[in-house]
Amino acid sequence: MISIVIPIHNEEPAILPLYDKLTSVLEGIRKPYEIIFVDDASTDRSFELLANLVETDGRLKVIRLRRNFGQTPALAAGFDEAQGEIIVSLDGDLQHDPEDIPNLLEKVEQGWDIASGWRKNRIDNAMTRKIPSRIANWLMAKASGVDLHDFGTTFKAYRAEVLKEVNLYGELHRFIPALASIYGARVIEVPIRNTPRTAGESHYGLGRTFRVLFDIITIKFLLSYFTRPMHFFGKFGLVGVGAGGLILSYLFFYRILGHELMIEHGPLLIAGALLLLAGLMMFSTGLLGELLMRVYFESQGRRIYAVREVRTKKEPQVADGAR
Repeated sequence: MISIVIPIHNEEPAILPLYDKLTSVLEGIRKPYEIIFVDDASTDRSFELLANLVETDGRLKVIRLRRNFGQTPALAAGFDEAQGEIIVSLDGDLQHDPEDIPNLLEKVEQGWDIASGWRKNRIDNAMTRKIPSRIANWLMAKASGVDLHDFGTTFKAYRAEVLKEVNLYGELHRFIPALASIYGARVIEVPIRNTPRTAGESHYGLGRTFRVLFDIITIKFLLSYFTRPMHFFGKFGLVGVGAGGLILSYLFFYRILGHELMIEHGPLLIAGALLLLAGLMMFSTGLLGELLMRVYFESQGRRIYAVREVRTKKEPQVADGAR
């Protein structure tokens, strides 16, 4: 069985054309399938359209989140609900062509665990999208050790058992291949078409670049030091203790020789020490926060989203609160 997971937020103009194209492609594959739309608290008529479609198609399921959680939690909600052995995720804005789904499925059926889409010929603006994306993808590949040209696209096919090993937090959906590689997942890249957006507004912009940079730092830490954080912090601690010891030793003998310490070197010493300590504390606190968050969610069995309701062709099921 194949599960198609589509997170959406205010994609009213694209929903019906996307549904028509999806069903046409999936019928041609001639395999059992389900389509799962995850409505991330849209404020337009997206959910109404999907609720109407559910009444006519038993293979369609719509998950409505309680508030706008973001793309990563929306994907996680869809992945948790999916029943298929292969799960395909794509955006709901028609910039991902459903006709590329068979190409992704073919690679998974050949033995690959993840078939990741590659927008080889991007049509986006060069200054605001192409160049920042190329730089970010290069940094992601170096940080994660997974040689992909396009981490950012949502259009991917996964073996379901691979996704069960990956817990998604923050905005780490683009790093699923890297996170899955920890468990030995085999990843291949598949060229896909990048069609222009015909309606609605893009939810991506240049400002997201900074969040991507933070994610790169996070993923590098998680991949390299998640199970041995002391190897990371210990290096900085050793450098700090060594440098501090040398400075204090120098100042000790400088004072023994009769020189005035605080008047000549005091302000510079204090300022340098405070800047160094503040920088290390802020950086370390951020990384420790990532670890504590993962421990909290995983030990408590909590999820990073809350479902308002799930619609199928049967009666709507009201969620029993945030889990």
